[in-house]
Amino acid sequence: MFFRKKKKLRNEFNDSLIEELEQLKWNWHNQKLLLEKSVDPSEEVIAQTRLAEVKYFYLFREVKRRNVRLKR
Repeated sequence: MFFRKKKKLRNEFNDSLIEELEQLKWNWHNQKLLLEKSVDPSEEVIAQTRLAEVKYFYLFREVKRRNVRLKR
């Protein structure tokens, strides 16, 4: 009875975490495609791609640590 709110908040946070993870994955994929199609990529594009990758894998590890499952 006392922990219902805690579970509800955890579920809401997990849902927002999954949405953020999917958005970062899409962003990282687009940055990677841009880098692959570029003839002479600048240092800034390379750094942005690396940053997008690091952000994605950081959230991926967090989702894995929390044992969050996708609802299908």
